[in-house]
Formats: sequence, structure tokens, C-alpha cells
Amino acid sequence: MPITDITKKQLAQKARLYFKICFYCGAKNPIVATRCRKCRRSNLRLKNRTLGIKKAA
Repeated sequence: MPITDITKKQLAQKARLYFKICFYCGAKNPIVATRCRKCRRSNLRLKNRTLGIKKAA
């Protein structure tokens, strides 16, 4: 069931797409984090936010 309310859709997208992932342990971290909350390493990357249709292999 698609979300039709624009503000709810933006809120859901922010929660699902805007965070960082640790290269070492894979933990989710806040977007403003500089170190991982779980393993304390500084190797973080942004979540891949490319949108589109998944291609069948």
C-alpha cells in the first residue's frame, strides 16, 4: 500500500535512507556519526541511496 501523504513519505525516506554503515562490522549509525557506535572504528560509509528498478540477472 503506497503512502500518499507527502510529509509521511519524506519522514519514511529519511529513516530508511539517511544513515551511515560501518565497513568493518556493518552496524547502522546516525548520519552525523564519525565513529561506529558498535566497534568504535572510523571506517563509515553512507548508505547507497540509488533508487530504481532492480534488474534481473
